[in-house]
Amino acid sequence: MAGRSVVVGVGHYLPERIVPNSEFEKTLDTSDEWIRSRSGIERRHFAADGETTSDLATNAAEAALADAGLTAEDIDAIVLATSTADLTFPSAATMVQARLGMTHGFAFDVQAVCAGFVFALSNANALIVSGQAKRVLVIGAETFSRIMDWTDRSTCVLFGDGAGALVLELQEGEGTAQDRGILSTDLNSDGRYKDLLYVDGGVSTQSTGHLRMQGNQVFRHAVEKLAKTAETALGRAGLGSSDVDWIVPHQANIRIIQGTAKKMGLPMDNVVVTVQDHGNTSAASIPLALSVGKQRGQIKPGDLIVTEAIGGGLAWGAVVLRW
Repeated sequence: MAGRSVVVGVGHYLPERIVPNSEFEKTLDTSDEWIRSRSGIERRHFAADGETTSDLATNAAEAALADAGLTAEDIDAIVLATSTADLTFPSAATMVQARLGMTHGFAFDVQAVCAGFVFALSNANALIVSGQAKRVLVIGAETFSRIMDWTDRSTCVLFGDGAGALVLELQEGEGTAQDRGILSTDLNSDGRYKDLLYVDGGVSTQSTGHLRMQGNQVFRHAVEKLAKTAETALGRAGLGSSDVDWIVPHQANIRIIQGTAKKMGLPMDNVVVTVQDHGNTSAASIPLALSVGKQRGQIKPGDLIVTEAIGGGLAWGAVVLRW
């Protein structure tokens, strides 16, 4: 027998305001066709004035708890992945904890940019299998619209706001690849690539800053590193690409998603794609896609899922789990 971290509930939240590509045509030298052809993005959601990352996260958390048939009383810990927390401190996770009325346990943020949810999921899994928690609420939430340079047409059209969450619960498995739950993880980072994707400000430099990206360089690293981390994680579980029912990738760019699937030898029919509706929601994109994939009837109990993501750092990784 082996303790496994099993997904027992999933949910998401998107701000009300939907921003179609055409909205950018008024202020930038760009077009709907240009944005679609290069990224696959058609629209995204932007948080309302005064609506913060912890607001989005709390809504997603409540949806995941409802899906699991649980309350905040049943949760031991919250791990929240974000690069756009409401305040310098405290963590957005503790704000969600308070909003949920959870006065026990512990909560903390994880910061690995677009790879944040994979890192959060891996950490939550470690808490569970090491006996430190029985149920963990894992959230990805972002308000990237707050760090955009609205004059930079190469970046500001790509990102959106949103949140996704899931509940992990300790369950006993047989210790085989047929178990439900997280079967393996693979995390990586290489700080030498900082200049490819970063925000040019922060607390210690005393400015908020804007997102800066060398898109073509990020693309080059993304496909190779995503396919490799997925392969490594699958190998650790004693599985291969042919065992995969769904790739649920970080939703950054349709061409990266297509390139990674091709490198893994899987058709796009086996990929959950939401980038057209959400844009790049950074750490929120994988849990958003998992929740939407379940709602659509794509993801079913027993399905083998690979999630993979790469973000600023560079930081990248993958998680293999059976739904």
